[in-house]
Amino acid sequence: MKPAPGFDPKSAAKKLLREARSGALATLMPGSGDPYCSLVNVASAPDGSPLLLLSRLAVHTGNLLSDPRISLMLDERKEGDPLEGARVMLTGSAVASDDANDRRRYLARQPEATSFAGFADFGFYRVAIKAAHLVAGFGRIVDLAPADVLIAVDDAAALIDAEAQIVDHLNGEHAEALRMYATKLLGAPDGAWRCAGCDPEGLRRAPADVRPRSRQAARVSAAPAVTLISSSLGTGRDGDYGRGPGRAIRPIPENSGSKNSGSKWALVR
Repeated sequence: MKPAPGFDPKSAAKKLLREARSGALATLMPGSGDPYCSLVNVASAPDGSPLLLLSRLAVHTGNLLSDPRISLMLDERKEGDPLEGARVMLTGSAVASDDANDRRRYLARQPEATSFAGFADFGFYRVAIKAAHLVAGFGRIVDLAPADVLIAVDDAAALIDAEAQIVDHLNGEHAEALRMYATKLLGAPDGAWRCAGCDPEGLRRAPADVRPRSRQAARVSAAPAVTLISSSLGTGRDGDYGRGPGRAIRPIPENSGSKNSGSKWALVR
């Protein structure tokens, strides 16, 4: 189906990958090949790949260890009729991960899992996406390739390495600024918002249950750039934040010639 005018299916799918905290995981039963579906909690790697924490005692884990092919559905958990909300169906393979960053990012997203993540039967898995199918309403049904929904991170090693430090700095020094960005820029409910992670396309902010994502309008790949950005949070140099989800925070290059380039931030509609 051809997407409706003005609709960006790539951004819509990325949003679902980043904001989802749980999803429906489909695996294949050994021998019979029958499908088996279960509810799992999810997080995301820096490139957007879904991360899972699974117990080998669970049926779905035994299934994917026998055949790693899986399907994972993520939805926006819209109030009212759930079929009116957007959802994305991913197909691919679940691969065991011992990457310390995957563990850290999952636990930042699902802190309640800290109490059992170290149990011997639990392990982290990263989903290697093969294809994605987005359903976001009439005229908004689109098949997408992995490159459409994942973020290129080949040039972002410095940012990924510094992520934990960036997150700690934002949460420790700029909690009020994070609350302002969540409520004023994104129209989110007031609360104790925190930064749960960052990648070249934005920050992940999270309170206890509601977790919208802050979108950046320009790509950032180096840790020094993010350090400059985070050090100017909450200074008010960018004026009135305004309201509504249609505004985003954008870093401005130093050589842009903009009068705001000294603060490294601008607000865009």
